[in-house]
Amino acid sequence: MSDSISGQFVLGQRWISNTEAELGLGIVSDTDHRFVNITFPAAGEQRVYAKNNAPLTRVQYRIGEQVQNIEGETLRIESVEEEHGYLTYFGRGADDGDLSWGEIELDCFVQFSKPQDRLFAGQIDKIRDFRLRHSTLLQQQRLAQMNATGLIGPRVQLLHHQLYIAHEVGGRFAPRVLLADEVGLGKTIEAGLIIHQQLVKGLSQRVLIAVPENLTHQWLVEMLRRFNLSFTLLDEARCQALEQIDEFEESGDSEDIPGNGDNPFESAQLILCSLPLLTENGERLQQALACDWDLLIVDEAHHLQWHENEQCPAYDCVEQLARIARGLLLLTATPEQLGLDSHFARLRLLDPDRYFDFDTFKQEQSQFQSVNHLVQRLLSSDDSASLLQDDASMQALEERLGATALDQLRDQDNEDCRDNLVNQLLDRHGTGRVLFRNTRSGVLGFPQRQLIPHELAPTTPDASFADTARVQWLTQWLKANRKEKVLIICSSADMAQDLETHLNLRCGVRSAVFFEGLSLLERDRAAAYFADEEDGAQVLVCSEIGSEGRNFQFAHQLVMFDLPQNPDLIEQRIGRLDRIGQTQTVQIHVPFESDSADARLLQFLHLGLNCFEQVCPAGQALFDEFCEQLQPLLDVDANQSLNALIERARSRTDDLLAELKNGRDRLLELNSCKTPVAEALVEELSQLDQSDALKDYMDNAFDIYGVDHERHSEDAFVAHPSDHMQTHHFPGLPDEGITATYHREQALSREDMHYLTWEHPMVAGVMDMVLNSERGNTAVCTMKLPPLKPGSLLIESLFQFSCPGPRSLQLQRFFSAGCVRLVADNNLKSLGEIISSEHYNKLGKTVKMATAKQLVQHARTDIDRIVTHLEDQAKTMQTGLVEDACQALSRHYDQELSRLRALAEINPNIRAEEIEHLETQKQAGLEYLQSAKLRLDAIRVAVITD
Repeated sequence: MSDSISGQFVLGQRWISNTEAELGLGIVSDTDHRFVNITFPAAGEQRVYAKNNAPLTRVQYRIGEQVQNIEGETLRIESVEEEHGYLTYFGRGADDGDLSWGEIELDCFVQFSKPQDRLFAGQIDKIRDFRLRHSTLLQQQRLAQMNATGLIGPRVQLLHHQLYIAHEVGGRFAPRVLLADEVGLGKTIEAGLIIHQQLVKGLSQRVLIAVPENLTHQWLVEMLRRFNLSFTLLDEARCQALEQIDEFEESGDSEDIPGNGDNPFESAQLILCSLPLLTENGERLQQALACDWDLLIVDEAHHLQWHENEQCPAYDCVEQLARIARGLLLLTATPEQLGLDSHFARLRLLDPDRYFDFDTFKQEQSQFQSVNHLVQRLLSSDDSASLLQDDASMQALEERLGATALDQLRDQDNEDCRDNLVNQLLDRHGTGRVLFRNTRSGVLGFPQRQLIPHELAPTTPDASFADTARVQWLTQWLKANRKEKVLIICSSADMAQDLETHLNLRCGVRSAVFFEGLSLLERDRAAAYFADEEDGAQVLVCSEIGSEGRNFQFAHQLVMFDLPQNPDLIEQRIGRLDRIGQTQTVQIHVPFESDSADARLLQFLHLGLNCFEQVCPAGQALFDEFCEQLQPLLDVDANQSLNALIERARSRTDDLLAELKNGRDRLLELNSCKTPVAEALVEELSQLDQSDALKDYMDNAFDIYGVDHERHSEDAFVAHPSDHMQTHHFPGLPDEGITATYHREQALSREDMHYLTWEHPMVAGVMDMVLNSERGNTAVCTMKLPPLKPGSLLIESLFQFSCPGPRSLQLQRFFSAGCVRLVADNNLKSLGEIISSEHYNKLGKTVKMATAKQLVQHARTDIDRIVTHLEDQAKTMQTGLVEDACQALSRHYDQELSRLRALAEINPNIRAEEIEHLETQKQAGLEYLQSAKLRLDAIRVAVITD
């Protein structure tokens, strides 16, 4: 342990820098009447200081301590002599021989990291630094013990069905599930929540997302804007560029250029690519197969065609990747629309050992119809008495759950009993663990839709763009509806740019344009300008990319400037406004010229398929079915034939929708969102949203580290680096600064702003920065506290559990107190329960640095004695706290193992590797906990004054 003493500067003396402790021990190399030169050999640096205000502390090691010289030899000090300000240490070496070293011979590679070492070396931090450190320790432990860990950070609405699925799946080892919610319910968000949770909890590290070509940008934006996940987007050009970089590196002509071997899929941990990149290029597929993937995500999985005798290339590609990936998420809104065999095929990707035979699968599915009926009977009953009189239901219940189920109904006439029996039946449901499906009918909050067709006179052949019927109509309509926010979608980027230019420059309409040629920042600005309620754009003109990845539910007027034939594309366009949270009827305006192909197409899509005013999950399949018959009728006036086709299409649509509705698996829907679990998650996250704790924490961090921050607008602020920054790099803060908000609603409407939560990379980075440094682990203050005598000491100590182990074990959640606070006075009396941190914070007065150093040196012996007592007290507590943590861990894993083992006997979807993994995790966790130790993290010394 080191001690600081005052004195004159003498050549060879050892000093440390108070402001740059990382430089190690310095040596006085030159001095004159005004300046002193200090050389720091460990860092290869030299500093020149003015003698009268040098931020330096003289170092002396004390008797009984062990020191090391530059040769790596050790000496235990038995005496110290000083001659003309220069120190010589005497003692015994490792071989018990007598040694003497001048202080210049001491090892320069010394860091004072322990709080007491830094305290006695004169490295005393400000009181506010100590408070920030203490707050960080408390928040870290609180977050570790939350059920919603991993769900705190994303920019999403608190929707029950999404949070339930994410919580249920995201905490599993190597989850393999099919997400099959209906259109508009947020499968992409559910997948993002699962990915985010897996990464935060350390359950996954390497993730591959493969999606259709037209969805790559949507996924890239969603992952970044909603989840702060930066995926590397690989296309053929990017792959070739990475390979060229690798070749350049191998030639020895390049340094520090990212690249890894010759495999582009190894260039990052998080990779996003189009499925065609893999299906159309065998080399790229082999490169992807050569990697280790913790999680594979495949969107639009209904395009993966499979039959018993053949399968499409895309299915074959995904099947190969699914074999090597530990976890797999398949996304589709139509799990059974293309037939039971295709549905079986997707389940087969999830678990080929479980779903190995199509005929067996069909037989199993038919058996669950009776379970479905029984669940409906339990849910619809008002009391147990009426149920007990239903002999058929009682017989079925006894067959499924045993005689104890009947006893429960007889003894407990309440809703909780019936809900418990329903949950037991749901656990026995065939695909309930691997397939999640919620429907719009079961989720509240969706608006109505209204189609408003606008029939226009035909445009003359020689008309300019500005004189076309649609442009003329749109100009007049916008003037008549100036107070409305209007989203306009065109099929091409050129059309979008031309239209926005015309509206803005020639018509004086406040507008913005959004198309694929813009950078992400430019798109953000356009979306933000449109979202601004006070001074923003009235109109946002988008190319087709505007129907992907962005949500504008604050608007309710949609203009389809041209009409796509693809019903799924129509649904995507409407889906920008028709979302949960939309408060008004979505009005869909479709301008068309009379007696045109668009007029006839609109008739068919609206009257035949009802694509505009209702979600049509079978829309694309129906359009494909009638497409060949429709196309010849679009360009000719054949009303009678068209009307007949529309009637057939409407009849087929009604039949198919009825079939889908009647075939709804109520069991599956019930298992896809268990309300009590979801409500508990929403409540926990809502409490975080309503708390000002994060704002207060970050305001303190900004102030302490010298980050400028000021109000930007209501519920938003701007932060940017300043000239007085206390760190070379503040986590997540670019040179140009950021605009951010702590409010979820603001973040949902302003995607150009950062949404700061406890899991945001900036906040997580600040917490790591605080705890991975020594800053704030010492503090000195004075305090008036009448019960204690003036001149006495009161020491507050913070202990943190140090427990090595993989992040995936999340061991911190099992400690009842991750931060242990102990307080003692000169008499070694424990006062932690009487004198709180708030007492220190309110009563403690700042002490000048020079005075603080003198107080510490004067009270060195007493401080040493009290700190040693506190450390002994912590060691005594350590055993009990570790035992409690082991018991908590055992309870956690035993409950889950007991549940899964019981389910495995009745539900074959429980994979053996899941149970084996939990058993391994439990054993590993117990072993790591045995090495947990309470480590002194920070000390605050209070000197009592009168």
